[in-house]
Amino acid sequence: MTSQGQSLNSTLDDNCQGNFRGTLLTIDSYLGDQDVERLKFLCRDSIAPKNLEKCGSALDIFEYLLAEEWLSEEDPFFLAELLYTIKQKVLLRHLRYTKEQVEHRLPFHRKVSLFRNLLYELSEDISSENLKSMIFLLRESVPKVQMTSLSFLAYLEKQEKIDEDNLTLLEDLCKKIVPNLMRKIDKYKREKASQVGAPPVAKETESLHQGEEELFCRSDINQLLGALPEVSWRDEHAQSNGDRATPVSVEMLGASVDTLTSETSTKETAVYRMDRKHRGCCVIVNNHSFTSLSERPGTNKDAECLRRVFQWLGFNVYIHVNVTKDDLEQVLQYFQTHPGHADGDCFVFCVLTHGKFGAVYSSDGNLIPIRQIMSHFTAQQCPALAHKPKLFFIQACQGEEIQPSVSIEADAVNPEHVPPSLQDSVPVEADFLLGLATVPGYVSFRHVEEGSWYIQSLYNHLKDLVPRREDILSILTAVNDDVSRQADRHGTKKQMPQPAFTLRKKVVFPVPQEELLL
Repeated sequence: MTSQGQSLNSTLDDNCQGNFRGTLLTIDSYLGDQDVERLKFLCRDSIAPKNLEKCGSALDIFEYLLAEEWLSEEDPFFLAELLYTIKQKVLLRHLRYTKEQVEHRLPFHRKVSLFRNLLYELSEDISSENLKSMIFLLRESVPKVQMTSLSFLAYLEKQEKIDEDNLTLLEDLCKKIVPNLMRKIDKYKREKASQVGAPPVAKETESLHQGEEELFCRSDINQLLGALPEVSWRDEHAQSNGDRATPVSVEMLGASVDTLTSETSTKETAVYRMDRKHRGCCVIVNNHSFTSLSERPGTNKDAECLRRVFQWLGFNVYIHVNVTKDDLEQVLQYFQTHPGHADGDCFVFCVLTHGKFGAVYSSDGNLIPIRQIMSHFTAQQCPALAHKPKLFFIQACQGEEIQPSVSIEADAVNPEHVPPSLQDSVPVEADFLLGLATVPGYVSFRHVEEGSWYIQSLYNHLKDLVPRREDILSILTAVNDDVSRQADRHGTKKQMPQPAFTLRKKVVFPVPQEELLL
């Protein structure tokens, strides 16, 4: 039997030799208590209740699935479906599946019932406050014990208050407390009706919901996108001046069906969850002094403003000063595997430094592609941040240096050719936002005492607009407008920030209870 410390290749070799249990042991080592609870819930139709109650680990669940022939070395797809559903997609490789292969097979080989999937999806979007409200309404019929959203729904099912043909109680709760969950219930009714040939739910009652997983394979998406006109991102500067926009790649749009439909639908946009145990980590890389480049006076004011505003928003803030290339790699590796991501809502990474087109400078003068920084936090590299918003803010020039006036400096160095590979900075997958201080090819400005135009505007607009429940893209649009109106004292030097994103939903930070004082 393989040990937990063996490599993927060794695990796969053992799997090929028949040591399937070794593979299951490896998968078990990556699953926590919450994962076990989720697996038990999804297996309620596959494992007898009395046996399910005995399961204290994923290995116990696997043992019953093997005994009941739901799982075997020859056909491990049921486990692949379960791992995919609980968003442990990185573990699919141990079963020799890819995410795309599972998505392609699911419509035809799904073993978890539509009803079970519905309850699981609902549980993912029932916050702790929503759960308290639901229990309050049903207090006379719900035991006074600690419950999760999953155990609450399981209790209602066990008491026969809900089943696949009777969702009346659940609908009443959702309508009163979480109305947007009715979309999932409508979708379930429509899918169930199509299975039995009954009249489907009216199409107009079904709308896109936050977090729905992509059920089309990559080839399906490519064919669909091929029939559409080219979709482009445009920054505010391009829209107002008619500049050519940067096309979005097919892969980027194909990262999520939600991303595609958000371009063609006027329906209400979903919102990312912001009710987990922690808001998340905010990392600030603040480079003031360099071995071969000029210093950046005023940057400490920017770093302090970012620290204050993101702490106010509930983030745990980590500041790293004068970071070399090696230091940066250590910082990225540390936060790529940071344990706090599992219970966090969001991740923020800020870089204050000199820069060039698509890249930033370390304090020892090395040019680091922005894409390389962001790639550490993709779903594959950092599974704990999958489906969560990852926000990157870069205060650095992205083009040629302009001679500044006395109190204004440009975060740029002498222009050189930058390889094309540095130009495409945003990872080709969903849930990323990149806020650049300036459009590619241009400088950004920093006051030597008051800080940079971009970061100071971002600070002020977060402080002013979060209490108004504005989403991050609306806030960045206001930042664009503010910075575009600023100029040096001679009125000759201007700046236009540029956001680029693959967000699938709105990022709306909860309003802090305390006011952020100046």
